[in-house]
Amino acid sequence: MSAEKWKAGTWALLCTVGLSFLIVIGSRNLVHFDAALVGYTFAVLFATFGIVYRYAIWLQRPPTRMYWWRGWQVFFLRPRFILTNLVELGRRFGKEFVANHFIWKRGKLRWSAHWLIMWGCLLAAAITVPLVFGWIHFETLPGDMEWYRTYVFGFPTIAFPIHSLMAFMIFHGLVWASFLVIGGVMLAMRRRMIDHGAAAVQQFGEDFLPLILLFAISVTGLMLTASYTWMKGYAYDFLAILHAITVIFTLIWLPFGKFFHIFQRPAQLGVSFYKDVGRQSPQAHCKRCNQPYASQMMIHDLKIVEKRLGYNYEMDGRHGASHYQEICPRCRRALFGLSNGTLWANAQRQETDEV
Repeated sequence: MSAEKWKAGTWALLCTVGLSFLIVIGSRNLVHFDAALVGYTFAVLFATFGIVYRYAIWLQRPPTRMYWWRGWQVFFLRPRFILTNLVELGRRFGKEFVANHFIWKRGKLRWSAHWLIMWGCLLAAAITVPLVFGWIHFETLPGDMEWYRTYVFGFPTIAFPIHSLMAFMIFHGLVWASFLVIGGVMLAMRRRMIDHGAAAVQQFGEDFLPLILLFAISVTGLMLTASYTWMKGYAYDFLAILHAITVIFTLIWLPFGKFFHIFQRPAQLGVSFYKDVGRQSPQAHCKRCNQPYASQMMIHDLKIVEKRLGYNYEMDGRHGASHYQEICPRCRRALFGLSNGTLWANAQRQETDEV
């Protein structure tokens, strides 16, 4: 096994064991842990191991590692810009993640589907995970069966009437999440049916399976609510097992499918800070035309990454450049054409000489 796999496996194991300890501690030595939900717990632990392992492997790739460390460096290693960076981080987090502005640029239908699915999944995860782990539970107040108190990690917090609007909104949180996800899935399906560009490149495992899983989880969850609310528990056991199968399968599949981009996407914030610093820092000038074309920091990092990947783009000093990256893209295209022209001319000359 390679060194990077050992390192990734170690990080994955440490995070999984750490989460296990948090489950024990947060549920007060499993006092508030519901044994009926043990299948969900092991699925989350498996997903945690897989996600951390794959993320650690991803971070060890030379381009990703360079962007990762540079992102942290440009954020923290400029003390006089820390406050500005924090404000900018909050602005970009709200714009790019909360509002999904980067998707809005690609189309309103695509944005609507993505926004609904994202917030539906986040709401469901924020409710389900703490309840499954026993980090949150509810108890009636002593001497008053009409009030509930919320306990977080075993500590008492707010209390509210059982029949209040607040209780209705809290206890039906997964219902609202299901409505959001179903709406987003329907819009995503519609886009894949009417958008010929998307239909030409879509794949079942990457494009349809995630939507089917999210739809199955949401529908079976709503059926559980309908069973105990309006049908006096009819088929509840069957629906609970069916819902558990869809959720557990999705969690196990999470590290291997398209949903992994959920954990990769936040790294884009570091890339944006890297680009900002690059625009403000000294620019690299082309050795052929002397025009600025990128930041010196980016060109320097690119040379290092290419060397680590085994690519040798060093030059013999012609045009004043010792490396291919010291020439701007426009001049590279020009040199490529000139080289082809030279080769063609030499071939024609050789044919003439032979005749």
